[in-house]
Amino acid sequence: MKHIIECNPYTPGPQVKSVTIEEDDAGQRLDNFLMRHLKGVPKTHVYRIIRSGEVRINKGRASADTRVNAGDVVRLPPVRVSERVAEKSIAMAAQVASHAPAKDFSVLFEDDSMLAINKPAGVAVHGGSGVSFGVIEQLRMARPQAKFLELVHRLDRETSGILLVAKKRSALTNLQNQFRERETGKTYLALVLGRWPSNKKVLDKSLHKYLLDGKEGVPGSGERRVKVVAKDDPNGMPSLTLVKVLTASGASTDGGLGYSLLEVTLKTGRTHQIRVHLASEGLPIAGDDKYGDFDHNKALAKAVGTASLKRMFLHAWRFQCSHPVTGERLELRADLPPELAQFLGYVLPDAPITSLSADALELKKAPL
Repeated sequence: MKHIIECNPYTPGPQVKSVTIEEDDAGQRLDNFLMRHLKGVPKTHVYRIIRSGEVRINKGRASADTRVNAGDVVRLPPVRVSERVAEKSIAMAAQVASHAPAKDFSVLFEDDSMLAINKPAGVAVHGGSGVSFGVIEQLRMARPQAKFLELVHRLDRETSGILLVAKKRSALTNLQNQFRERETGKTYLALVLGRWPSNKKVLDKSLHKYLLDGKEGVPGSGERRVKVVAKDDPNGMPSLTLVKVLTASGASTDGGLGYSLLEVTLKTGRTHQIRVHLASEGLPIAGDDKYGDFDHNKALAKAVGTASLKRMFLHAWRFQCSHPVTGERLELRADLPPELAQFLGYVLPDAPITSLSADALELKKAPL
């Protein structure tokens, strides 16, 4: 008698892999490289396999902060990812792709290593909590042939202006190092309510991030906010903002506070730094729905024609950095969007709108 025994086919488990570092991955830390390549593996496990020596570079042990170089061979040990985590990762990627319409934004500068766009207000820079997609997802959909597109920095959803995207890993590392070492120049245009004192040029105030209470009254489960705290507050982050008045109007006869157009330069890059620093002086940004004058904002939104303002008047206007490849100094400027330029012309007729245009300025671009 023949007995046929059925069994499931043998499924091999995870195997040891060897990965050769390519030029675009060179320069990053080993732990960051592993987290990108071992999707779904808990961070604690990543550090564990590094410490145990299971991960090797060119057959030798390495630490988490070791920088990988082009041509290095990295040994990746067998790691298991739970089916639930893997399925969730695939589902999230599919959801982002299906909801992210392809869009190429206005380009201010582009070469083989980096891209600078003029981000419109109302668009998040990336998908996240409550946001299906952002600028980076739309760019990737619009440029499917691009092997690498990563945000160099961030802008608030309500802020328009210059946003940098790296097209190579080496450029991303270089530019982020410049941000970290404060070697970049970031200047914004902001319109505040009231007349800014011309002698108030430096705002050196520590900032602290916190969460509002949630909808159901759960403490610390709501939206993120930032506030000014004392210099010696252990939770405070040192924050420095430079302010220059470009033009201003006095209070009107009907009780209006008037406006001031400010050139604001960041020396540190804290969350909501400009918005909180300016509001802490009693002169909030026009249209700011988090730290502004809410009654005034409503009146502006209901106004008609050029007297209307339906967004925050904050624009990332000028950016300076060293080109990540040539090292030459690069300066970019983004014109005020039409809705801001029109409103500015209405409330401050003498404002130097034309001189704020990139076309009216001599741009210093790196010779490539």
